[in-house]
Amino acid sequence: MIEELRIDDDLTRWSPTPRAGTPLLVLLHGYGADENDLFGLVPHLPDGVAVASVAAPLTPPWPMPGRAWYRIDSLNSRDSAGITAAAEALLRWLDAETGDSSSVALLGFSQGAAVALQALRLAHDRIAAVVALSGYAAPGDLPGDAVLRERKPPVFWGRGSRDEVIPQNLVDHTAQWLPGHSELSGRIYPGLTHSISEQELADVCVFLSQWKDAIRS
Repeated sequence: MIEELRIDDDLTRWSPTPRAGTPLLVLLHGYGADENDLFGLVPHLPDGVAVASVAAPLTPPWPMPGRAWYRIDSLNSRDSAGITAAAEALLRWLDAETGDSSSVALLGFSQGAAVALQALRLAHDRIAAVVALSGYAAPGDLPGDAVLRERKPPVFWGRGSRDEVIPQNLVDHTAQWLPGHSELSGRIYPGLTHSISEQELADVCVFLSQWKDAIRS
């Protein structure tokens, strides 16, 4: 049985942009990082967007620093139930914190990307767009998948050609799954490892600007 997880809001970092009536972008860090990791992207993101960088609810085994969204049993396996539990915790956090936001998008890196996509699958009506960097879509079917096939919300999936952290079978699954369940903007960055490049960040900004502009229209 998977325990119910809780996000500690005292650890959440917020940008200075006023939140009421403003689009909200939620940043979800990767394994071994924390809420400070992706917050450095804020100056490079589109203006007029409130940003929250949340801390994952778990701590990885010693001596790994930082926090984790779900446990990793081995290098070649990921537990979809753990990803779902983390996504449900994120959705509970959104219930409490995003009532005044005009629209919500998620940007996740690695584990955070997997959780962002899982949250979209669980609550497609509450999340307008997802940026998934160096991550993957969890295997298995969820009840909301059929709606995603019809609605096809915008998703940006970016990864490096030399990223050896995410198992190839999960990369292959995501490459097959995303086109049928999203309006996919995808790009593989030559030579990039498990990280974010300047070109990728520029592409993300274009994608998020399109999300913001679509709200106005």
